[in-house]
Amino acid sequence: MKKRFTVLLILVGLGLFGACGGQATEPAPEIPVKGLVTMVDLGAHECIPCKMMESILKDLQREYQGRAAVIFIDVWKDRQAAGRFGIRVIPTQIFYDKEGKEVFRHEGFLDKKRIVHVFDKLGVQ
Repeated sequence: MKKRFTVLLILVGLGLFGACGGQATEPAPEIPVKGLVTMVDLGAHECIPCKMMESILKDLQREYQGRAAVIFIDVWKDRQAAGRFGIRVIPTQIFYDKEGKEVFRHEGFLDKKRIVHVFDKLGVQ
């Protein structure tokens, strides 16, 4: 029962249940980025674990520029993205290989070391 209630709260928070859904205010970019390993972090600017990842994502965007795409989508602002990517919990990170195939998905905070490890496994130099 407690688990169902938690899932319901998450769905309501994401705007995926009942009348809570809203229109996207900032559309998601084209994902995955053609020809690049792509990591998409789906979260919200107001979410504590998401805030903890913000500086990590900025570092990764700078360090991997031109070699991998690192994209953040605020699912509280772009509610359609949550449904599009099948998000149950935020933050969620989705990794795509260079061919655009989803190869790994993680729910919750993900530290830089683990993200770099996934990039390495996907052949990002």
